[in-house]
Amino acid sequence: MILEWRSEIGASPETLFAWHARPGAFERLVPPWESVRLVSPHPGLSDGSRVTLEVRTGPLASTWVARHEAVQPGRSFVDVQEQGPFSRWRHTHLFEPTPGGSALIDRLDCDLPGGPLGELAEPWLRRKLARTFRYRHAVTAGDLALHGRFADRPRLTVAISGASGLIGSALAALLTTGGHRVVRLVRRPARAGEIEWDPAAGRLDPAALAEVDAVVHLAGESIAGARWSPAQQERIRSSRARGTETVARALAAAPPRPRVLVSASAIGFYGDRGETQLDESAGPGEGFLPSVARTWEEATAPARAAGVRTVLARFGIVLTPAGGALAQMTLPFRLGLGAPLGSGRQWMSWISHDDCIGALLHLLLTDVDGPVNVVAPEAVTNADFTDALGHALRRPTVLPAVPAFALRVLVGGLADEGLLSSARVVPSRLQATGYQFRHPSLGPALAHVLGARP
Repeated sequence: MILEWRSEIGASPETLFAWHARPGAFERLVPPWESVRLVSPHPGLSDGSRVTLEVRTGPLASTWVARHEAVQPGRSFVDVQEQGPFSRWRHTHLFEPTPGGSALIDRLDCDLPGGPLGELAEPWLRRKLARTFRYRHAVTAGDLALHGRFADRPRLTVAISGASGLIGSALAALLTTGGHRVVRLVRRPARAGEIEWDPAAGRLDPAALAEVDAVVHLAGESIAGARWSPAQQERIRSSRARGTETVARALAAAPPRPRVLVSASAIGFYGDRGETQLDESAGPGEGFLPSVARTWEEATAPARAAGVRTVLARFGIVLTPAGGALAQMTLPFRLGLGAPLGSGRQWMSWISHDDCIGALLHLLLTDVDGPVNVVAPEAVTNADFTDALGHALRRPTVLPAVPAFALRVLVGGLADEGLLSSARVVPSRLQATGYQFRHPSLGPALAHVLGARP
């Protein structure tokens, strides 16, 4: 079976090859609906180097080992399966010059196991691979366009808290493919490329940040991780305030100080505001989540007072099937159980996973401070979101709306402040500072992250 995919990329073959050779490229290319991880750090691209992967299908795990060969820097390389699910697998990556930049060509030459019986799976495999490479080429083109907009800027050393989470791990991969260096804040004894900290105890050595240019602070207790008992609410509030204050105080005391702090916040700051369109000038709302967000943001004060450029990244719903809200919605929708929540008229402000991390890179490298709404330009109602997700998954959404009282019974206070709350938020400052969205509209965003046809 021989397959080929080709895309035009607005970067030179040498730039395209270098992107693939850097740490983080593999992680950027794994679709979020797949469960694949590197067993050890990527060795780079050289003849004879090997990549070992763990591939999970449900509870089952298997090992895939590939060897690089025929490496021609700036032009091509080949992956050959040494151990894995195929009888034979040869994947050629070609980077050919074109008038506008490069042609990215992926050529597969493979044999399925099982002889004639295995050949029955060929149509399914072709669809699966087409879905995967459509995603990979879109990510490659988008990442290189983003990096190209900042090609004249110095490379940064960026410390990330929450670097193992959905946003932090993807941001680390995006940064390293752009030539930046990432240092992870960890709560265990640090290894190379890591800094140990203890947010509960308020401990982070300022001297450890001496060679860091910027900090992205993402760590904190999940808002939707458990029912909102008084104890859980206190954990949510204190984890955000204590961790953020620990980071901010360390930055203020570091010799020398990092120049930038991008600290996570949330559009929960605005509370339930109905139809009102909300930009960064809007004040806080009422309730638990606005109170948490205010406390969270105020904890950055030591860094701001010390002259560190401080950005408050107010995240909307980040769309990825790998975790978060979309992951929880996907199974019911696939089973045909998708339905609006409550009235369905509440506004949902969302952002694709790629745009979320792209916006964070933009905020690191752009002279902006204060609150920034990290959302797509087009908020939608819950009813419209329901229809769009059903369409992306090719599942009808004909069930009646889930009543508000049922949601309150199921999840308690999270129902009113999370699922039924309306926040029509716009990314005024991202747009004013020139951020270019990959996915400004919901339908194409869902198609991308779910591997569906737009």
